[in-house]
Amino acid sequence: MTTEPSTLDPKATELQVSRGFGGWLTQHRLSLAFSCYQSGQLFLVGVLPDGSVSFNQQNFTRAMGLCWQQDRLYLGGLDQLWRLENMLRPGEVGNGAFDQVLVPRNAQTTGDVDIHELGVDPDGHVLFVNTRYSCLATLDVRHSFRPVWKPPFITRLAPEDRCHLNGLAMVAGQPRYLTAVSRSDIVTGWRARREQGGVLIEYPSGRIVTDQLSMPHSPRVDADGSVILLDSGRGWIVRVDPVTGTRTDIAFCPGFLRGLALHDGHAIVTVSKPRKGNFAGLDLDDALAARDADPWCGVLIVNLATGDIVEWIRLEGFITEVFDVVAMPGVRCPMAIGPGTLELQSTISFDPLPE
Repeated sequence: MTTEPSTLDPKATELQVSRGFGGWLTQHRLSLAFSCYQSGQLFLVGVLPDGSVSFNQQNFTRAMGLCWQQDRLYLGGLDQLWRLENMLRPGEVGNGAFDQVLVPRNAQTTGDVDIHELGVDPDGHVLFVNTRYSCLATLDVRHSFRPVWKPPFITRLAPEDRCHLNGLAMVAGQPRYLTAVSRSDIVTGWRARREQGGVLIEYPSGRIVTDQLSMPHSPRVDADGSVILLDSGRGWIVRVDPVTGTRTDIAFCPGFLRGLALHDGHAIVTVSKPRKGNFAGLDLDDALAARDADPWCGVLIVNLATGDIVEWIRLEGFITEVFDVVAMPGVRCPMAIGPGTLELQSTISFDPLPE
């Protein structure tokens, strides 16, 4: 599928998918959601009844971290954390094609705390990486957030993005690991430490599993207990032994890596074109040059056993950076309704009174 941009719209983006992408989603009984803070959009990707790939886009200002649970999607935005619910009853279909219709039902106001990755505990409490205040936090009914934990090297909570805490791995509904770009304890200190010194941190002990990473993001725990994460400054998906900290390279990806989902032996990752200035001088630049390659913006599906990129989505045009991605198992073709739209005003559902 290719969506051609209008030559009159400078913010248009062309969406391309690999030839087998729709078939791969169907085979794995899966849909995807990914976010783009640059354009402020949530993308839902599935397969329509005719077999073509569907892209549903809705506007959420500075859309970043995502967390999927059955029939529910959480999304971190500029100053709110959104909860979207599937409004369909069993057997219902939206607009003749969609087996999930996700409607924003709650927006908890946090202020601009730079929400990165999200998780939900067994009691339904949302946890999020509060990057601006260098901590793991949860929602609070009275305040912007309630801090839950901070890395031991952070001496106090301040709106200074000291270490660029960003990634969160959940296991059985509990935090297990977090990533940070450095162990800096001064305002934006991580920016001078982008090339090396990135850390994988064990929760809640604060033990540094490894500090041999470059701008790490998105730790996830594999079925064997190892940690898969993105060594973004080098452009590699890597496996880290949680006991020894040994790093093993899995696959090089042509872009700056940020979001990661694991499904059926595959890594689903987002890649972005590196920003000029901010990310200059990283090993990623040299690795791309050595391969005579240009960076991508999009989503890649990587076989973890072989390191092969088996399917992909590519974005060309206005959008050059994407953020998080989640797998939605058992969902064929989702859509969402965006906030502030006429469609949301007229979309009303409720359970009837009992007879």
